[in-house]
Amino acid sequence: MFSCDICGETVASEPDMKTHLLIVHMENEVICPFCKLSGVNYDEMCFHIETAHFEQNELERNFERINTMQYGTSDSKKDNTLQNRTEVNSNLQSACASNHPKSSAQSLPKDGTLKHKAFCSENLTESRKLLKSREKQFDLTKIKGSIYETTYSPPECPFCGKIEVCSQDMETHVKTKHANLLDTPLEGVDRVQCSRDLELAHQLQQEEDRKRRSEESRQELEEFQKLQRQYGLDNSGGYKQQQLRNMEIEVNRGRMHPSEFHRRKADMMESLAIGIDDGKTKSSGIIEALHRYYQNAATDVRHVWLSAGVDHFHSSLGDKGWGCGYRNFQMLLSSLLQNDAYDDCLKGMSVPCIPKIQSMIEDAWKEGFDPQGASQLNNRLQGTKAWIGACEVYTLLTSLRVKCHIVDFHKSTGPLGTHPRLFEWILNYYSSEREGSPKVVCTSKPPVYLQHQGHSRTIVGIEERKNRTLCLLIFDPGCPSREMQKLLKQDIEANSLKQLRKFVGNLKHKQYQIVAVKGVLSQEEKVARRQASQVFTAEKIP
Repeated sequence: MFSCDICGETVASEPDMKTHLLIVHMENEVICPFCKLSGVNYDEMCFHIETAHFEQNELERNFERINTMQYGTSDSKKDNTLQNRTEVNSNLQSACASNHPKSSAQSLPKDGTLKHKAFCSENLTESRKLLKSREKQFDLTKIKGSIYETTYSPPECPFCGKIEVCSQDMETHVKTKHANLLDTPLEGVDRVQCSRDLELAHQLQQEEDRKRRSEESRQELEEFQKLQRQYGLDNSGGYKQQQLRNMEIEVNRGRMHPSEFHRRKADMMESLAIGIDDGKTKSSGIIEALHRYYQNAATDVRHVWLSAGVDHFHSSLGDKGWGCGYRNFQMLLSSLLQNDAYDDCLKGMSVPCIPKIQSMIEDAWKEGFDPQGASQLNNRLQGTKAWIGACEVYTLLTSLRVKCHIVDFHKSTGPLGTHPRLFEWILNYYSSEREGSPKVVCTSKPPVYLQHQGHSRTIVGIEERKNRTLCLLIFDPGCPSREMQKLLKQDIEANSLKQLRKFVGNLKHKQYQIVAVKGVLSQEEKVARRQASQVFTAEKIP
């Protein structure tokens, strides 16, 4: 006997059950509980569920079995009834009973043995035949679309609302049917709104660009002003203004008596008027004192070569922080003025004051020397705190017919950023023959101007130690007179020479330039060098 799972009616055979289902129940539409498929008969629905929703159907049956085991009783007859009822409901009712609430557990016989899985297996071949005949009557594409209507969300055209099967079809539809909307701006209100948005975006971009340019300009101005202050081109006055301002500060702090202020001011004005340095920062006789010291002491020194006599000049209140280049020129010129070989080109000169040196460099520029350097300093030095370097010293000496040249040690030639080639060059400059010479040699060579980033000094000699290491002897304009005066004592202490001695490991700047004097220029040579200074060149080592 077979019992209907929907209404509970009992029939004698399976064909009778199919007839019953077809006549009684197939008039109502059967809908798939998983994807809402409709328009097919019972056998087709069963085949559809078993093939398209096997995993979901199996999961539902597993939950039913778990519930049956969890809430089952000890009555074996009742358990069999529940098992039969569960298996039937979990398979057939999942496909049909959701649309037919008449189905209930009471309509099932206690000995019901109908298994949906077996039922579908027996009719699988017949169901496939029915599906094939159905495909001939209906459009297969429409059936597939209805099957996946809920599972997949087909793309919808944003312009006309048309739904396509896949995204590729939708892309083709938009490009072919709505190409004008993609290529041309929208009409009416949308066109106006689009124009407003573009205008707003343009305004925002312009404002952003304006702020960026303003910030860049501000930063450039700050950097430029910083460089101007650093190199004394900020129109804050020159030597005279700084000297008076610093003396006033000293008076206000109680370090200088007002009478001393007026006396020094008068001396400064006199010095500026005649253009000659007042000598208040000068220390003389140091080379002679060093010669005596090396003869009687310095047992660790094998040889030492000293330049011709040179006076030390240190920075004053008027040029502190920027006047080292001018002070080193004064040292170099003081040595040349003591050498008879330079009387022809320097006859009648005295060591000029700093404003006078500035005036002399400006005159050299006017003659045509170093036009590039003049342009960089705006053709003006007087009344400023502008720094000068090796090029300006070379320009001034050449305009005075002093023969000199610049050597550029543009990169390190030793370990750890050192410059041993610089020491070797200075040694060759001061000494022609090292072997067999006396321990102390006072040469007729002028001192050497030494420039590096941010500072300049004057090389007045070189030591060769017993261990063959080299040590430069350097005058620093930053060293005050009271320290230099210690070298004039009868018994010089070794510690006093620390401020002069510079070993290879002490000079580690990235680049050094030197100006070395080699003699006197003729008028023709001076003209030739003036022409050559249109494009400044220097000897490079290495």
